[in-house]
Amino acid sequence: MDTGKIVIQIILIIGLAVPAVILVLPTKGARGLAIRRLTMLAALVVGIIAVIFPSLANAVANAVGVGRGADLLLYGLIIVFIGYGLSTSAHLRRVDRQISELTRELAIAEAKPPAPSSTGVEER
Repeated sequence: MDTGKIVIQIILIIGLAVPAVILVLPTKGARGLAIRRLTMLAALVVGIIAVIFPSLANAVANAVGVGRGADLLLYGLIIVFIGYGLSTSAHLRRVDRQISELTRELAIAEAKPPAPSSTGVEER
């Protein structure tokens, strides 16, 4: 097997594993927000550099065993989309849990005791 292909395979596997690991770790608060913002900023910078210097994208692609810079950018985009999908899914699960908890609390807070019946026996 070509050494260059092994390099890109390792890079892609790490690129796919890192978002999964980040999602498993608890990232509430400022730390999680900082990680998301830094990741977004890094992707933006890489994209701008690839647009300004397309030959650099080709050189990096050749160095890691990919034929063209466009293919390397596609691989990177796939990793970003998968990371975004996993992140969005985790966020939606958290929001669903919060909505369920709030709904329960509201139902308990607004619950009214049953009205007493004239016979002393509960009516259904």
